[in-house]
Amino acid sequence: MTSRLRPRTALLAVALTTALGGLAPAPLFAKPAAVAKVDIPFEQFTLPNGLRVVVHTDRKAPIVAVNVWYHVGSKDEPVGRTGFAHLFEHLMFQRSENHDGEYFEPFKQVGATGQNGTTNTDRTNYFENVPTTALDMALWMESDRMGHLLGAIDQAALDEQRGVVQNEKRQGENQPYGQVWTQLNRALYPKGHPYHHSVIGSMNDLNAASLDDVKNWFRTWYGPNNAVLVLAGDIDLATAKEKVAKYFGSIPAGPTMAQPQVDVAVRPADTRETMTDKVPQVRIYRAWNVAEVGTADVDQLQLLGQVLGGAKSSRLAKRLEHEEKLVDNISAGAYASQLGSNFMVMATVKQGVDPAKVEAIIDEEIDRLVAEGPSAEELSRAKTAFRASFIRGIERIGGFGGKADALAECTVYTGDPGCFRDSLKNIDGATVAQLRTVGGKWLGKGSHTLIVEPGDRVVLEEEASQSPKPFELPAADAKYSTLPAQVDRSAGVPQTKTFPELKFPALQRATLKNGTRVILAERHEIPVVQFSYQFPGGFSADQDRKPGTANFAMGLMSEGAGKLGSLAFSDAADALGADLGASAGLDFSTVDLSALKENLAPSLGLYATLLRQPRFDQSEIDRVKGSWIAGIKQEKANPTASAMRVLPPLLYGKGHPYAIPFTGSGDEAAIASLTRDDLVDFHRDWLRPEEGTLIVVGDTTLKEIVPLLNRQLGDWKAEGPAPKVKAAVDVALPSTARVFLIDQPGAVQANLFAGQVVPSSVDPGSIRFDIANGVLGGDFTSRLNMNLREEKHWSYGARSSASSTVGQRPWMAMAPVQIDKTGPALAEMRKEIVEFANGSKPATAAEVQRIRNIQTLSLPGAYETASSVLGTIGSMVQFQRPDDYVFQRKAEIESLTPAQVQQAAAAIKPDALTWVVVGDLKQTEAAVRALKLGEVSVIDADGNPVKPAK
Repeated sequence: MTSRLRPRTALLAVALTTALGGLAPAPLFAKPAAVAKVDIPFEQFTLPNGLRVVVHTDRKAPIVAVNVWYHVGSKDEPVGRTGFAHLFEHLMFQRSENHDGEYFEPFKQVGATGQNGTTNTDRTNYFENVPTTALDMALWMESDRMGHLLGAIDQAALDEQRGVVQNEKRQGENQPYGQVWTQLNRALYPKGHPYHHSVIGSMNDLNAASLDDVKNWFRTWYGPNNAVLVLAGDIDLATAKEKVAKYFGSIPAGPTMAQPQVDVAVRPADTRETMTDKVPQVRIYRAWNVAEVGTADVDQLQLLGQVLGGAKSSRLAKRLEHEEKLVDNISAGAYASQLGSNFMVMATVKQGVDPAKVEAIIDEEIDRLVAEGPSAEELSRAKTAFRASFIRGIERIGGFGGKADALAECTVYTGDPGCFRDSLKNIDGATVAQLRTVGGKWLGKGSHTLIVEPGDRVVLEEEASQSPKPFELPAADAKYSTLPAQVDRSAGVPQTKTFPELKFPALQRATLKNGTRVILAERHEIPVVQFSYQFPGGFSADQDRKPGTANFAMGLMSEGAGKLGSLAFSDAADALGADLGASAGLDFSTVDLSALKENLAPSLGLYATLLRQPRFDQSEIDRVKGSWIAGIKQEKANPTASAMRVLPPLLYGKGHPYAIPFTGSGDEAAIASLTRDDLVDFHRDWLRPEEGTLIVVGDTTLKEIVPLLNRQLGDWKAEGPAPKVKAAVDVALPSTARVFLIDQPGAVQANLFAGQVVPSSVDPGSIRFDIANGVLGGDFTSRLNMNLREEKHWSYGARSSASSTVGQRPWMAMAPVQIDKTGPALAEMRKEIVEFANGSKPATAAEVQRIRNIQTLSLPGAYETASSVLGTIGSMVQFQRPDDYVFQRKAEIESLTPAQVQQAAAAIKPDALTWVVVGDLKQTEAAVRALKLGEVSVIDADGNPVKPAK
């Protein structure tokens, strides 16, 4: 995975401050409770070979986050080898000298979660969460590829991963606006600057990478003295010292590599350019080069970005979205990197609006903010937003943006694992005067504006590389020593023989005075309480209504409630650090709240107002309609979203409640015709307290929360009789396979989809089918992905899945592939499906064991966060499952045999599949027709037949 422009780790972009309490009518607010102190305590040590180790203890779950950062990224690539850092990241997931096979395999056998690797301009990282009892395995694996990789890398591995990376590049560029970041890098940084080229690099340079390049890159950058290892979770310092020395201590240090000097690349003048793409509307990008990571300036610029365009009621959103209605969305923020950062404004212009008018207003608002600074209220809300983000972020020990990530980032860039504390202080102490100063310093001349207009997709020319410079291998640093080898690696990967027990919080119940059932799971690790009010009636409730009504009505609920209009409501939530929202799914609708414990009572007041008194102001309906319809056009321009619009109606047939775009967005005509009465009627009919279940997870007790809920919601009563969702009647499978082609002119990839309906989520055999799907396409190591990605390297990833639904589930297999392999890839997909479904290549014991382990051994760590607990309880409510369902499911999976899994696979009928191929018809149609998969039809993004050109 690559990333060039990224927000700084969430935990570093926040501040400690108390929330405001005076921005909304008094009844909504109460005196805040004591503000909780939040931090990430840590200890650290360094091995003789230079490996820096940071340890954070968190015993809430029996898992350990293992996070390794190497201080090397695309900024360190020599001339003629762009994309090499990311290519090497992929190679690190191949075999090592003492482990023959995919790197993922041992981790799958112990239920690891959150495993991945990423590359950006400045660093490459690798991480996973493992059960505590599997820590030895994880450290053995990480140390084996750090110290014992070279002998396992061969030309075949290089060629394989080169192909995968090139398809990742195609996949990114095939998206609407997909070439923007490459063009921005070239414009913002001069040739020769380490940030001038994209992280994923050029096709020519990737093709030029040799095996010697790979080995010298490893010798140069992947020594322990250029790495940071963070262990967070169910571990202590003494254990970490013993195990890290055991597995990593004998690895010799590499050379000490100098980091490039900070070079913000301040630009002396404003510049601009225009490019065209297959997009439905104009988008404006404006960027400045600003101060590097680890400075007070970049912390303060993040606050400035929040005030300017980071919140719903920010300066730009208020004026351009709400007041003048010139854009469908707009954002602003600072994105921190080692040598220099970027401050960016991005606006999607409404169709028919002159982009120059939008640009002029952006200029006006930036100039005004820099000249006057934010108001005291704006600054306080921005600080609260960062503090709330920090509190929510520190619940996770690993993964993207978790505590391990924050500690590693700080250690790599500053040498101090606790540098996030400095950022917290910088943000907490920021003043209006400081933000005026920092804005004036960085947001003057020197911006670059990129306008993307609808038109033909322009394929950017690859910049001519100079003659490649060979990798110059420095001498290893003699100042480091090693420890005697303590591991006999010939014995192979340490086996994990015991595993933590699955624990799920006890569910406590109550009934509110209004008839709502309350389910509480206590979680006291962080001072946050989460709520999810679930009601029957999601997209499927659109029967006899206009398509998209449910999703539109739920989405509009947070655009003002009670006496508070849209912006005032947003300000009130921001002042409390509360996240509120409403949404619809296929079968259910939910209204959610995440509240800081210190502001629990006033946050519940705001939540109750949202539930009971959504305003549905006509001005907001009109504004959101325009953006919603623009969003539908964006879906049609996106290959995956366009398939998700047309495939469900093809699977279920006209009139079925699921025969709708699975995006839930409806169609343009229906949305345009929605009235306020339509929305009010939906809210009255379906958000009924006596039909609802309120799930509460977090830092509270039943004794505390029920009186608070009754105070706000106890007298809420529904009007009129309750409607019932029409049953989702089973549909028959087609008698023959069908193929539908959607034209995407200029596409560099074809997106392949196959689908059919299978029994519902409440069917007794649904768990067995899920395991069967896991064998075929539900995991990285499944058959589809191993074939199309790892063996053929025609795709960045292939997968299959079945959604959770009350009626028949939609099962879909999908793969984006390089367009010249459309025919062969479709043939391989069908071959894998046929051989699995008909039993000619049945599920093996090893495959079933792997998926079983993935599904069950990961469970002790699966409920690390309150949101994961809440999601599981939500599915238990939706599908009427017992309180011990997670244990019943685990037991059933553990008892499954390969024969039972194969029997479940027979639900897939290859001769009844519906295929959808999205790509450039000139390059796909002949290849697809030649396969004779079934009757071939050409349709548009609405699913309508397209007449062949004369």
